Amino acid sequence: MQAMQNDAVYKFRDAETMWFWFISSTRLREPIRKGRESEFRPCELIDIETLVTRLFLSGRITREQLEVMQEFGERRRAPHQYIYAENAKAGLWGAAMRTLQLAASAKGWLE
Repeated sequence: MQAMQNDAVYKFRDAETMWFWFISSTRLREPIRKGRESEFRPCELIDIETLVTRLFLSGRITREQLEVMQEFGERRRAPHQYIYAENAKAGLWGAAMRTLQLAASAKGWLE
């Protein structure tokens, strides 16, 4: 009897989901190998890193936005607009996620 092959690709729900997956995956001590979750994603970690780098170098994402993306990516949550200390960061996060959403959608990585 032949084993069934799973050819499913699980696209990311949105840019935030993709970003949180990217940050948590890059923080793993052992690299993600084929046969694990990354096999079923529409892109590799390097693809997301390259996309974000291109967005930064083209001026579509600022250094401040990258810093907020890194900070809150590590916290595994978005900044909250109603928390006074996070209000400005929530605006930077929202603009960065909209830019990333458009770029990742164009690549076919999002639902």
